[in-house]
Amino acid sequence: ISHRDDSVYRVLVLANQTVGGRALLAELQNRSKGRSSEILVVVPALTSTPLEHWASDVDQALDVARERLDSSLAAMAAAGLEARGYVGDHHEPNASLRDFPADEVVISTHPPDKSRWLERGVVTRARDEVPLPVTHVVVDLEAEAREPAPAGS
Repeated sequence: ISHRDDSVYRVLVLANQTVGGRALLAELQNRSKGRSSEILVVVPALTSTPLEHWASDVDQALDVARERLDSSLAAMAAAGLEARGYVGDHHEPNASLRDFPADEVVISTHPPDKSRWLERGVVTRARDEVPLPVTHVVVDLEAEAREPAPAGS
């Protein structure tokens, strides 16, 4: 589905703790290679406990999400990727698509045994509800921390 006539390839990225992971950066570099691209990163503000959620105590969650977004945008810029982003809602990927005419959605999660998003069906729901290709990237931050960064990154 193309929303415009220009040749820019637009990728909407939904990610939380995995947003700065090497696997996600590599996937985005691969998608952007050889073409003009624009990346919009949406990082959700997630409360730590149901009580915080019900009490609407989201200030700390917003601060953490903003810090994560800033560091991930810096990592993307260092990897040669042009990206911008905001703190948003991972439950509503279609809301982001209204403002950003993406060609593709990339959702980054922890491995299945550590991912609350996979437990909650975020990827499956996006594939059912979003009228675009949805790519799921698994980022294992623990494994990445044990492995040295590849040369050139």
